[in-house]
Amino acid sequence: MSLATPALVTQRAAERLPRLALLLFCAAYLLPGLIGRDPWRNADLTTYATMLAMAEGRTSWLNPMLGGIPADVAVLPHALGAWAIQALSPWLDPALAARLPFVLLLAGTLALVWYATFHLARTEAAQPVAFAFGGEAAPLDYARALADGALLATIASLGLLQLGHETTPELAQLCGVALWLWALAAAPYREGRSRAVALLSLPALASSGAPAMAVALGAVALMICARSAYPQVHRLTLWWLASTALAALAAWGLGAWHWRVRAPDSSNDVLDIIKLLLWFPWPLWPMALWTLWQWRRQWLRRHISIPLGAFAVGLMGCLVMGGSDRALMLALPGLAVLAAFALPTLRRSAGALIDWFSVFFFSIAALAVWVIYSSMHLGVPAKPLANILRLAPGFVPSFSALALGAALLGTVAWFWLVHWRTSRHRHPLWKSLVLPASGVALTWLLTMTLWLPVLDYARSPQPWVQAIAKTVPSGQCVRAAGLSRPQVAALEAMGAIPSIRPQTPRAPWRLARGGC
Repeated sequence: MSLATPALVTQRAAERLPRLALLLFCAAYLLPGLIGRDPWRNADLTTYATMLAMAEGRTSWLNPMLGGIPADVAVLPHALGAWAIQALSPWLDPALAARLPFVLLLAGTLALVWYATFHLARTEAAQPVAFAFGGEAAPLDYARALADGALLATIASLGLLQLGHETTPELAQLCGVALWLWALAAAPYREGRSRAVALLSLPALASSGAPAMAVALGAVALMICARSAYPQVHRLTLWWLASTALAALAAWGLGAWHWRVRAPDSSNDVLDIIKLLLWFPWPLWPMALWTLWQWRRQWLRRHISIPLGAFAVGLMGCLVMGGSDRALMLALPGLAVLAAFALPTLRRSAGALIDWFSVFFFSIAALAVWVIYSSMHLGVPAKPLANILRLAPGFVPSFSALALGAALLGTVAWFWLVHWRTSRHRHPLWKSLVLPASGVALTWLLTMTLWLPVLDYARSPQPWVQAIAKTVPSGQCVRAAGLSRPQVAALEAMGAIPSIRPQTPRAPWRLARGGC
């Protein structure tokens, strides 16, 4: 049969990942770095400063300004952060309060990817081959196992590691793409909820600073719904049309239509884009390519066409914007779902290659973190500490028993997982993604516990702001012509200098360009 499924899955292979283990994976990925640090420079700091100004009433919510200059920001994610600051003050530090909604957005993205894959794997075209004497995977067990694999694939993507833990509008955009993915995937089973989510997802995406992406996803959704054999999906066409129109209107009303087309102007730019496409979605892209090959006769079936559409829109956005990693991040939910559908057809040799690469790469990364930590606190070896003091002069290492305990637990868990995966042949579908996902989570956990003091010292503008605050009296207006936006954001958010005027002629103080 031309549309025969390539998946051969036994009931034993459809074993789901234990829920406690899945929750621990998510916690190890989401929670490190949440507390105990300042907003870091550039995008993280600028976003926080704008949200703080909104929460304190120093600027308009619809047309925020930073340092007397209109801030070209996405309204919805900044409003979420400002609401969190207002609601949780004075119980929580404003920086932590502003960070919480974005952690929830990342957690929501993981959950939406899981449920989207679960619903797509339940469709008839995605089901594995029925064996002559029985023993094939039950549909729901098969769907849960693939959904576990998609969640692990999302955690395993290298590009999401840093950008996914920033307090920036791109996280709201990522969650908007995941909402789009879920609304289409769940439509045959959750028609009412799918309509509501469809109506919400694209306006939310446009209000988060990605109106062109919202309109492009709306067009893809309309094409998928128009040709769908499911009446529930077909009836969703008008809802997607309304959602696309609302997204365009919302972007127009908020002044969010800004075209940032930038074609590569040199061979180096093209090379940089190729490098980005190779490392950023690793290890998802080789698995997604395998999916497209193995399921090549079913590209128009919904379990392939829906995630492929999401990935294609994100990829085009990245290319149109000259190789933007933040645009490419929006392709990750679709790519993770595609990678999950490679699992039923993945050969044992390919799985072993992924495992051994993960063991080698992440073990070396963990060893490097521990060596530098040892140098900071024990002085052995001496060279890493000397390099740190050269790059971050004035830094004094501080010891935390809680951070050390969390790092030790994470390292022990990593060695246990390596032993579990490599000791003998494992049957669950998601087995090949356990080590990549746990390796990424381990690296993030170790970095945000053992290295957090030095990273916070090096990337926080607090020392620079404190030095200025010793000279400029609290509340004084300064003329900050020539300073970058992150520097102005640091003065507004972290210093006792709430009003910055880049061109104020009568300001009693003037700041020259300098580093922070």
